[in-house]
Amino acid sequence: MFFRKSNPSHDGESVELQKERKFNELKASLGPLSGRSLQYCTDACLKRYLEARNWNVDKSKKMLEETLRWRSSYKPEEIRWHEVAIEGETGKVYRANFHDRHGRTVLILRPGMQNTTSMDNQIKHLVYLIENAILNLPEGQEQMAWLIDFSGWSLSTNVPIKSARDTVVKYFLDPKTFQKVKFVYPKNKDSVELMRSYFDVDNLPTEFGGKATLQYDHEEFSRQMAQDDVKSAKLWGFDKHQSNGFGGAEVAPEPECLAPPLS
Repeated sequence: MFFRKSNPSHDGESVELQKERKFNELKASLGPLSGRSLQYCTDACLKRYLEARNWNVDKSKKMLEETLRWRSSYKPEEIRWHEVAIEGETGKVYRANFHDRHGRTVLILRPGMQNTTSMDNQIKHLVYLIENAILNLPEGQEQMAWLIDFSGWSLSTNVPIKSARDTVVKYFLDPKTFQKVKFVYPKNKDSVELMRSYFDVDNLPTEFGGKATLQYDHEEFSRQMAQDDVKSAKLWGFDKHQSNGFGGAEVAPEPECLAPPLS
């Protein structure tokens, strides 16, 4: 027989108190932060990482520190639209002009519209748009929605779906998030009902079971991104021409392999 040693100080603690305690533990474990790391690690951000790791403080800390080191190296907040605009000419990935019923920013991805061959720049383009989607989240909203249209996506010239799925899981989505992925079909009744539960059909393109026409105007979208670049620069303080405190992540390095950010 084995008995778990209880912690009297935590016995009878409500779920909310447990979460608050773990949030404080994570915040304290990170130590003093400054610059971009401090700006990134808002209270909402820390709670998001805890939620992603089922409120396991150690796992949440590891995940967050990996993200901070990646951001320090890759500097996603410094990417500007003119650097990746060529990737967006066909509208293969762009931010939709509507939100879902929960107010989440929507990214539309159409891999069949691929127009370039540089994987590095394709990833840079996607990272830019993810950052932009976050920039445009309504107050209090911590999630975004992705709509992926596989029309015109050829298995003979692209990575097989299973391989692509495994890549997405490994580099961008944690297992908990991947469980939220749903494959839908415009002519399938259950799929249409599912999409209607998340979106207003008058806004949703027909490719995803709605009534709207899917349109992408590259020039107009570029103007929007240029405006958002100004907003992003102001958010990160680039418009003040200050360099102090922007040295990246002040987190002690660990020996494990670095990974891109998990969403």
